[in-house]
Formats: sequence, structure tokens, C-alpha cells
Amino acid sequence: MLVDSPPEPRAETASAPPTRRAAKGFGLVLSLGLLVAVALASIAIGAKPLSLDQVWHGLFHDSGTYGDVVVDQRLSRTVLGLLAGAALGLSGAVLQALTRNPLADPGLLGINAGASAAVVTAITYCGVTSLTGYVWFAFFGAAAVGALVWFLGGSRGATPVRLALAGTAISAALYGYLQAVMITDGAALNKMRFWTVGSLSSATDSTVLQVLPFLAVGGVLALALARPLNAVEMGDDTARALGANLNRTRALAMLAAVVLCGAATAACGPIVFVGLMVPHVVRSFTGPDLRWILPYGTVLAPVLLLGADVIGRVVARPSEVQVGIVTAVVGGPVFIFLVRRRRTAQL
Repeated sequence: MLVDSPPEPRAETASAPPTRRAAKGFGLVLSLGLLVAVALASIAIGAKPLSLDQVWHGLFHDSGTYGDVVVDQRLSRTVLGLLAGAALGLSGAVLQALTRNPLADPGLLGINAGASAAVVTAITYCGVTSLTGYVWFAFFGAAAVGALVWFLGGSRGATPVRLALAGTAISAALYGYLQAVMITDGAALNKMRFWTVGSLSSATDSTVLQVLPFLAVGGVLALALARPLNAVEMGDDTARALGANLNRTRALAMLAAVVLCGAATAACGPIVFVGLMVPHVVRSFTGPDLRWILPYGTVLAPVLLLGADVIGRVVARPSEVQVGIVTAVVGGPVFIFLVRRRRTAQL
């Protein structure tokens, strides 16, 4: 009697991991191509549309009007969108890993609230009126709140729950202060109204140069933390068993998130949902490995931010809708979808 032998192992099983890595690498290359296309669209599209030939001449030949529009106005705006988008994508992914909450965003730890409170204080009590002044106050406000959240969250014994609770409590207090000051000071209300929406329209070379060092340091630090944060995401006991230093990893992750989100918020205002949506969407096709999530977030978050900025310029010509409004309009329904899908998965 013939006995069926066990089936041979599938030939592709051994090659599956390299195949998946190749697919992810190819997807990252495609994402870079998409980013280049969106960046070109950001330079070409505006109140005065330009052809690619006009953009080329404006960038490299400085041909009169084209050079003024491309270099002096749109190039700085596009570069700031690239930097701020990458910073928000990275900080969102880091915070989601730090708090072990896939629906966390940079506002969870009070960073946006700290930046906003510092700006309204600078306007009302320090007489600051220029964007370059806002940048420094907003950055140090975000950094101060980040440090306070870390201290209240337990410092050496910090846990995801303690950090989230401390950030939520401080955010509520600071937003109360923010509203009280703006209600009693009409000038502060008028100046803050534009900044708090979130916009790239005030971008200048000076703004880019001011935030670039912080974004570079924060970006390198966040990317370097990919492997230890992978261990932290698996839980404290597992992370310790794998040799991860929990306190050091959390402190450095907190520092990276504060520097990235603080600098981006200082330059553009508090832009919502970018740091929430992009890492969560990326995780759906890369898996939980931060060695892929962080690079993808660095590329795709600027795609979302610059794409929203282009949409805002197109729908209200010759005026524009601020990018913070566009991301909020898009992000609201997406956030509801993510929450419902997560609830369904848990059931």
C-alpha cells in the first residue's frame, strides 16, 4: 500500500524574507519618486501656475520673474514642507512606539500645547512680532513641556501610561491658559489666529536655516533608535530580556520627539494628524519594524504635508487655505476610520 509522503516544503519559504525586504525597498524607492513629484508640484503650482520648463529656468537660470517666484517664494516653502513633514512623521512614529499606542501623535505629550503657550506669551508679554522670534519661543516652549512631562511621568521609572497622562494633563492646563490670554488680549488673538492654524506660507530662508540643525539632530537620533524602540514596543519584560536599556531608550526617544516636533511646530504652527496618520498607515504594509516605519515616515509624511499645501493653494485661488486646515479636514475622517477599525479588530 502506498503511503503519502509529507509535502515538500514550499520553495519560496526560504526566500520569503529577502523577497519582502526587496518589496519594501522597492516601495521606498517609489515613495522617494512620489516625494520628488509632489515637491515639483509644490514649486510649480500656486496663484501663478508655472510649467516645468519655467520652474527649471527659475531654479537654475534665475530668469527674472520666474526666479523671483520660484527661488524667493516657493522654494523655501517647499523645503520647509519637506523638513517639517519628515519631522512630524518621525516624531509620530517614535511617540507611537514610546507609548505603545498606534493612535498616538505629537500632541499627546503636550508638545504642541507648549509651543503654542510660549508663542502667545512672547506676543503678549515680550512684544515679539516677527516669525523668527516665534520660532525660538515655540521651540523652547515645546522643549520645556517635554522635559516637564518626562519629569512628571516618572523620569527613571517612566511608563507609557504615565507619560500619556502627564502630557494630557499639561496640555489641558496650557490650552486653558492660551484661551484666557487670547480672550483678554485682542492683539495676541489676531496674531495667534494665523499661527495656530498651521501654515507654510510664511516660510523664508531664515526660518529654514533656524530649524534645520534641530531637525537634523532629531532625525538622526530618531533613526538611530529604531532597533531599541523595536524592543520597547514588545513590552518592558521582553525589552529587558533582549538587553534594552528602557530608561535610556525612553529618554532619548522623548528627546528626539521633542526636538523634531518642537522645531516643526515652531516654524509652521501646530499641524495636526500628519504625525498620527502617516506612521499608522505605513505600519499597515511594513509591519511593526521601526527600521522600515521610520524611513517610510520620513518620506511619506512630507508627501502628505506638501500635497495638502498644494490642494490648499488650488481650491481657493487666488487666495489659499492653510495647510493645517486641509490636513485637519482630511485627517478627521481618517482618524475616525482608524479608531473604528482598531475597535473592530479588538472585538
